[in-house]
Amino acid sequence: MTEWIECTLDKLGEIVGGATPSTKCEDYYGGSIPWITPKDLSSFKGRYITSGERNITEKGLASCSAQMMPKDAVLFTSRAPIGYVAIASQSVCTNQGFKSIVVNEKADPLFVYYLLKYNKDAIEAMGSGTTFKEVSGKTMRAVKVRIPLDVSYQNRIAAVLDSLDTKIENNERINDNLEA
Repeated sequence: MTEWIECTLDKLGEIVGGATPSTKCEDYYGGSIPWITPKDLSSFKGRYITSGERNITEKGLASCSAQMMPKDAVLFTSRAPIGYVAIASQSVCTNQGFKSIVVNEKADPLFVYYLLKYNKDAIEAMGSGTTFKEVSGKTMRAVKVRIPLDVSYQNRIAAVLDSLDTKIENNERINDNLEA
């Protein structure tokens, strides 16, 4: 049995917010940089996301505080609504509705994905705001979680959950084909 520890999310990686280039400038949109918004995750069923509905240009990226998220960054919506989760299958950037985790060597990205899904309600309860709830970067960094200290144990847990999700997705595809 491996040792489990309690830590905060910032110990698992860097928490990074996103941004939106001005929509008034057409030169910022239609480029080759995948730009993910919470809307893109609203009907997304998988674990790994490649792109969203829109792309931005290099000029658009440079015009705002959005940052490129590397492959395997765990994307987490922090507002409107809180709690959609996906893993970047390639470099992407996000709008301001995200607090993503660029996972470090202490954690497995797939394990962090499932960890965030499991803790969604607790994180959502930490949100604040009057018009709609939002989780700040400071709050996200301070979220306490329990994880196996041994990353290989995280890998094994994530692999079991991933296998189950893959079977569920395959069954859903079969059911969708039967209904067609």
